[in-house]
Amino acid sequence: MTTSSVTATTGTTLPRTSRLTFGGIMKSEFIKLFTLRSTFWCIVIVVVLSVGIGLIIATVNPPARAGVPAAGPLTVAAQQAQAVSFATAGSQISELVLAVLGALVITGEYGTGMIRSTFAAVPKRTPALIAKALVLAITALVVGLVSIFGTAAIIFPLLPGTKNIHPDWTDGHVLVSLIGAALYLVLVALISFSIGAIIRNSAGGIAAALGLVLVLPGLVGLIGRLTQLTWIENIATVLPSAVGGNLSVYTGQKTQVVSGLVSFDRLDSGLILLAWFVVLFVLAAVLLKRRDA
Repeated sequence: MTTSSVTATTGTTLPRTSRLTFGGIMKSEFIKLFTLRSTFWCIVIVVVLSVGIGLIIATVNPPARAGVPAAGPLTVAAQQAQAVSFATAGSQISELVLAVLGALVITGEYGTGMIRSTFAAVPKRTPALIAKALVLAITALVVGLVSIFGTAAIIFPLLPGTKNIHPDWTDGHVLVSLIGAALYLVLVALISFSIGAIIRNSAGGIAAALGLVLVLPGLVGLIGRLTQLTWIENIATVLPSAVGGNLSVYTGQKTQVVSGLVSFDRLDSGLILLAWFVVLFVLAAVLLKRRDA
């Protein structure tokens, strides 16, 4: 007798029993994510602010200052670097918005008690956590690519007339830098998600995530400058916002140590950022198994 369907001698067909699949869990998480108002507003804010900030920076020229000579023409590489910086300027705000969304994806269910229903449907719990992270990653990647490449597509045609900068879409470094900025947004959202899964409280998760991304870099950098301790200054270079900024640099330098201070290239920065997520996510998964819902 199989679990799919059984036909008795009387011709009666028993109902097909459902089986839990990871695809079904993913579909459920997509539905839950996109029925939240916070998801819609976070996406709108990211796209609008990214394009708006890019347009302001690309079209507004500061007034000439008396006694300050006008800057000379930029090299081709410098023009591409400027174009990339204009297109990704809004990422500094987008990362904060997606950090909030990342925390809410998991903490919102704890706040409403829906997490109990989720774990009742997925008793092993870990697949549900992985599905939530994947749904968030896909959403953040699409939003990041749309906002950053959309900003570039809007402002790049304007730059020759406003800044005397001529962006080149065929330049591979430009494309890699724009993609790197989008990947940074994805990893920030996932790091925030992992923190939210650990803390299980919306206010606490958001505060901790924003503290890690926004407050801690400035605080550690200030302490490092005041104490002149190299090891403290090096801590600042491995924080998410520091290594994340390296992902969108047009021509990143190789990882090197100068006067005891470490600077990372794009690849090493990406690996460090990925390590932040993996460590926090594994910790969240372990705690998820050990704690009650």
